[in-house]
Amino acid sequence: MTVTDRLPTIPVESTPAQAIDTIERTLLAGLDPEDVPARSSVAVPAGELLLMPAAVSSHVGVKIAGVAVGNPARGLPRITGSYLLLDGPTLRPLALFDGAALTALRTPAVSAVAVRRLAVADAAHLVLFGTGPQAYGHLAALLAVRPLSRLTVVARRVEAARELVEHARGFGLAATVGAPDAVADADIVVCATTAREPLFDGTLVPAHAAVVAVGSHEPTAREVDTALVRRSAVYVEARSAAAKEAGDLLLAGWHASRDAGVNLAELVRGEETVPQDRPRFFKSVGMSWEDLAVAVEMHRRHEGN
Repeated sequence: MTVTDRLPTIPVESTPAQAIDTIERTLLAGLDPEDVPARSSVAVPAGELLLMPAAVSSHVGVKIAGVAVGNPARGLPRITGSYLLLDGPTLRPLALFDGAALTALRTPAVSAVAVRRLAVADAAHLVLFGTGPQAYGHLAALLAVRPLSRLTVVARRVEAARELVEHARGFGLAATVGAPDAVADADIVVCATTAREPLFDGTLVPAHAAVVAVGSHEPTAREVDTALVRRSAVYVEARSAAAKEAGDLLLAGWHASRDAGVNLAELVRGEETVPQDRPRFFKSVGMSWEDLAVAVEMHRRHEGN
């Protein structure tokens, strides 16, 4: 029997609200996203293999994730993987988590932390691009931080869009399938797709709106256009990560040292005033500290601590 055979596999069962609170507490406690180890990426025949380590004094964790571009055609998830949690002082393995499920939970939680501070208080209309796990996860997470009453789903596959619409109606939302120009009437826009080119005309986004893009961590892919980036106040998880992976920003000519951009810790701690005269754009590439924070919290609850 190996060490991992004896490890508990802990279900990813945290609620969106719990995950959101965990991310916020982690940042308020002083974590600096700029100091977190960078993601490693290796090209493999099926797609991409990602290695994401993170450490604090109490725990260490690493996610090994696969991005298999051909999986959806096989009826399989595009993102796969596992998360290994270790004891910090001894590096003794403690638990395993489903890496894809963890990603589907923590990414919307991070977005919701940003939206809680960037979206207008009465934000009611969400325009959501995409129909995958991240789309469902973002709907649940944003319902926890804003009084949404209306949803417009924009997607390439009409049937998948209709399924998400029916799901949203179960929450009492007035949900419909729409077109990209629906952003002109949005309070919040979320892009959670595999697109490599802009999904909509950024000049249409109202000045009061908050926009979130989570679909890519590649410097050559983007979901929003140059027009939106240049007219928006920009927010990122970490400037160091965005400078390497945020194609939405890099392809628009954004440069971390020149154009700054507020990182998530600075936003959560209230170190920067959020402007109200232009869109607020949060670009997320996904970082290893987010997985570690949520995994540690779930392990503690599982152990009854």
